[in-house]
Amino acid sequence: MNLRRILLVAAGGTVGTAARLALGLAVPDAGGFPVAVLLANVVGALLIGVLAARLPASADLRLLLGTGVLGGFTTYSAFMTGTVSLWSEAPALAAAYALGSLVLGIGAAALGLRLGRPRRGAAS
Repeated sequence: MNLRRILLVAAGGTVGTAARLALGLAVPDAGGFPVAVLLANVVGALLIGVLAARLPASADLRLLLGTGVLGGFTTYSAFMTGTVSLWSEAPALAAAYALGSLVLGIGAAALGLRLGRPRRGAAS
């Protein structure tokens, strides 16, 4: 066990969860639709993709920013809870939210990986 690496993830997670809370306060739900959760997950997927392409998995910075900050910023549990809550009022919208989140998240992660890769001919 590596206490330093655990503390890096914990410190990053503290920042990420605080940022998600701030986003949730700044961007209210729209008619029960969890806008802030969708934004956090899509932006987080994009940035995690960039980090995955740029930094080796063992890098301390990737642990701090990826696993910690962005892991705390994105939220699978809030995504699922929002989907279930929305389902009782608007099942079609809940299904669209779940599917849209999946498609946007995969697309954002793929874009992040692409943006994070060094460009051909660029100096290393």
